[in-house]
Amino acid sequence: MIPNLDIDQLKTFLAFADGGSFTRAADDVNKTQSAVSMQMKRLEEGIGRNLFQRDGRGTRLTREGERLVELARKLVAMNDEIVAGFNTPGLTGSVRFGIPDDYADLFLPEVLAKFSRTHPHVTVDVECMPSTSLNEMIKRSDLDLALVTFNDDQIDGELIRRERLVWVSSSRHAAHALDVLPLATANNCCAWRKTATTALDAVNRKYRVAYTSPNRAMIDAVVLQGLAVAAIAEICVRPGMKVLTAEDGFPPLHMIGIGILRRSGKSTAAADALVKHVRDSFGHDHMLGIAAE
Repeated sequence: MIPNLDIDQLKTFLAFADGGSFTRAADDVNKTQSAVSMQMKRLEEGIGRNLFQRDGRGTRLTREGERLVELARKLVAMNDEIVAGFNTPGLTGSVRFGIPDDYADLFLPEVLAKFSRTHPHVTVDVECMPSTSLNEMIKRSDLDLALVTFNDDQIDGELIRRERLVWVSSSRHAAHALDVLPLATANNCCAWRKTATTALDAVNRKYRVAYTSPNRAMIDAVVLQGLAVAAIAEICVRPGMKVLTAEDGFPPLHMIGIGILRRSGKSTAAADALVKHVRDSFGHDHMLGIAAE
């Protein structure tokens, strides 16, 4: 008979996978290290595989342990959705949520689908605009929360992940090899555009801004067609794109921050619930998509 997996054990296992040590896992799940060790021993017995192995002074996941991580995330997420759906059936109201269209393209459907399953009576009003515009709307309290790319001096939001900016071209074309590099960017206010042009100026690389658009789908399209090169977040990279490195003659670009902004004043339960879904989704690398400008 196939044994049943223990959700609490899986949550502890994921705490180890995310934190990299039993000490951090114990702190995250509010258990003693001995209790964590016992849970993991029982999980290994239930799975029938060794999930951990010693690595010097520390412990790391085995190949079977790494395989379990994403499966455990799916099972734990489904468990939490089911429980939340029955425990909070009365949550109602609406949330005004801002997100750049490049996040909305791939990230938003999954986030909203999960949120709808756990809180089916909450209305989400979505505004798709650039991060700079969303920032101003938050300040005016026109939005309850927004997911944005942080500026270097931004300290009034919650950082949930960092991403590296990379150069991309089409894997089937060679726009990046032209003497005068064609660039695809957003408008003059885009921080990524300034980063790209400053980096090219620093290495005396000739370029021209060939295409401009606030729409991420348009930028992706001209790159994939071999018409231009763009600087985008690493999680923006799509099939058919080639990441350009120093070996291709392109200077490295800096890291960016992605985070949540919330309007001032008392938050609603509906907004708090949506923040949790956004934080959980964007905080894990298993979710593929693109980042905001």
